[in-house]
Amino acid sequence: MPSQAIVRSVLVAVLGLCALAAAPSPDSRAPRADVSFWVNPDTSAARQAGAWLRQGRFSDGWALARIAVRPQAEWLSKDGPEPVVRSFVRRAAAAGRTAVLVTYFIPDRDCGAYSAGGARDAAHYRVWIDRFAAGLGAHGAYVIVEPDAVALAVAGCPGADTDERYGLLAYAVDRLKRQPGTKVYVDAGNATWIPQVKRLVAPLRQAGVDRADGFALNVSNFHTDAVSVEYGHRLARALGGDPHFVIDSSRNGNGPYAGAEPWCNPPGRALGTAPTTRTGVPAVDAYLWVKRPGESDGTCRGGPVAGGWWPRYALELARNSRI
Repeated sequence: MPSQAIVRSVLVAVLGLCALAAAPSPDSRAPRADVSFWVNPDTSAARQAGAWLRQGRFSDGWALARIAVRPQAEWLSKDGPEPVVRSFVRRAAAAGRTAVLVTYFIPDRDCGAYSAGGARDAAHYRVWIDRFAAGLGAHGAYVIVEPDAVALAVAGCPGADTDERYGLLAYAVDRLKRQPGTKVYVDAGNATWIPQVKRLVAPLRQAGVDRADGFALNVSNFHTDAVSVEYGHRLARALGGDPHFVIDSSRNGNGPYAGAEPWCNPPGRALGTAPTTRTGVPAVDAYLWVKRPGESDGTCRGGPVAGGWWPRYALELARNSRI
């Protein structure tokens, strides 16, 4: 059994890495003014890594630190967002960093699938967005607006009022953009969900993308950066103007899975590009870890409920990683 002094030293090292992780790192891609994203030291990954290190599982603990020391998005999916948002952005600002947040409360969220839930109705959602925005104050953040909401509506979401949904998304964009320093990206699905990008143009415009900072791609999915960049450029051309986008690279290190349900806890995946705004691609504002690695996609392949922490899956992602 390792001594308490050794365990304590290892834990201190991990916490030190957490403090450094959001800082710009050397990158061979084209230079860009880098935004340092906030690393929450109290994520499930950080707590699990610490627990394993205390138990003497040093190999597993250090592997999981690959997740724990990197910035990840904070998802807001329940009532009462204001104090939670305020806490995140204030802690990020105190560290000289920028928080990445996700609004995930649109009515009929996920069309009743694994991540069902959301606001009771349109009025409830508008109040919720108002409180979210109030929590931001003047600190600013990167905000991803409602993953899957547009693509689900385009693909077909029985029972959802699509015009109302797009109107609520536009309300969210406009309200959040009133907060100083806040960058807002409307989620646009992934590279294979709606292959014909023209089908997304009118819905995204109704959802306020022209007044946002751009759109988000690959949230909770596994397509490679290259595939997402190519798709993003096609969508940007279809939208016209000069829209920018961000890409979720959290779990795309080995690309997509070829078997059934490739989007739901697929085996053999790996962590992808670490979060950065130094993308080397003018239209790509950032690679982000929007989906938190190690959190389940749903009760498939033995996983816990959507969003539930799954240590075994997190460890697989980390061990397969090349970062």
